Amino acid sequence: MSDPNRVPESTTRPVGGTEYSWCRAIAGGTGIAVIALLLSRTRKLENLQNTLDKLQIHHPTLRSTFRFDASTSSFSLATPASSRVVIHPFDSSSTAQIIRDSDDPCAEPHRIILEHELNKNAWIDPHRWSNGECGVFFVSLYDLRGGGEERVLTFRLNTGACDRTSAVTLLREFMRETTVADGCCDGHVAKEAGLGKAIEEMIPSGKGDKPFWARGIDVLGYSLNAFRFSNLSFVDAEEPNRRSQVVRMKLERDQTLKLVAVCKARGIKLWAAIAAAGMISAYTSKNLPQYQGEKYAVVTLSDCRSILEPPLTPNDFGFYHSGILHTHDITGEEKLWDLAKRCYDSFTSAKNSNKHFTDMSDLNFLMCKAIENPTLTPSSSLRTALISIFEDPVTDEYPEQALASAGVKDYIGCASIHGVGPSIAVFDSLRDGKLDCSFVYPSPVHSREQMDGLIEHMKAILLEGSVSSF
Repeated sequence: MSDPNRVPESTTRPVGGTEYSWCRAIAGGTGIAVIALLLSRTRKLENLQNTLDKLQIHHPTLRSTFRFDASTSSFSLATPASSRVVIHPFDSSSTAQIIRDSDDPCAEPHRIILEHELNKNAWIDPHRWSNGECGVFFVSLYDLRGGGEERVLTFRLNTGACDRTSAVTLLREFMRETTVADGCCDGHVAKEAGLGKAIEEMIPSGKGDKPFWARGIDVLGYSLNAFRFSNLSFVDAEEPNRRSQVVRMKLERDQTLKLVAVCKARGIKLWAAIAAAGMISAYTSKNLPQYQGEKYAVVTLSDCRSILEPPLTPNDFGFYHSGILHTHDITGEEKLWDLAKRCYDSFTSAKNSNKHFTDMSDLNFLMCKAIENPTLTPSSSLRTALISIFEDPVTDEYPEQALASAGVKDYIGCASIHGVGPSIAVFDSLRDGKLDCSFVYPSPVHSREQMDGLIEHMKAILLEGSVSSF
């Protein structure tokens, strides 16, 4: 039998097209994924380090690096034979200063730390990477009270090597290992074969094909239509120093059950209702003349693992999502469920036509062009859509009791978008039967006050729609 603790050999491969887009985007601040865990008790630093070492052995991507060749401006993904993440500790005084410097110092402390981590960009300038490479995984531990009684543990990852599914797998396996170390249950860290392939190499035969001229027409169509997209009103699109900030929305269990039940009864998924509420709220916030129409763009992200060749599992780390951009005309007369159904049907039709594969390179190309030429976007804001949202929410398998046994009081996970991206990126999860959403937005393109009002209105729309449908 092979040694489960054996470190795999070093491997290297060129990045794929989607990974290259993230390498370009992350330098501007889009694609920094962070999980922040609020801990009620903390194991010894040595024990935490041992747990992370074990996870990195079984998931080579977590100890990988992006390498940059300045002579060709090309990137590759490498897994060195010996590499480990080192926990960076912050004492209580340093943590307190970070919280005081926040524009919302009375917020949940782990949300403030999450925002702080979203804006720490190790990948900002590839030309200055040490020896031309930079890791994809960073871990920090923030002391909130002194004495280590309450801390925030953060995982910061490069989205190009670790999408939301990978991040959720990391979180689940970390908590499972933590619980095992405390003698609470029998743990199992799934094993990964090695550094995975790029998504473009795994598209099923024939499903990503598109004639040359059709590709050119589609790229042109996307480009021209982008000038017709409406956006959430900009507060300050000229300030070059941008940050990603977060607003959180929670529903109670009974509210969530009603909302999910209506979605199921109407044959749609939860994301469509959230996106529809977002469009209605954005339109309403502008106080436009009656019947004045606007066109909003929505990007729905789908995890392609199960439909690739060969199929992958959540244990296969990497970026294996693909987005479908669809647009909707809003006049102010729309009802939540009618718009949600229209939104869902548009996405489903496009997915059935394999647009998540055929348009993948087109959208990656346009993303890079927007980065190179911000003036191609409204007010040079780099906003490419109103909302991005995942096709399926994260369903949390850890009830509150299990979290408590692992010493976790709460956690938040999302990714930055203050470079290129939407006005609102939605990261939704169902936790112990309750909907918990993190909304990420670029500041000062949009303000916290503006977002607080928008999200509160979205919540009201969803709750009213859930009640009125019964």
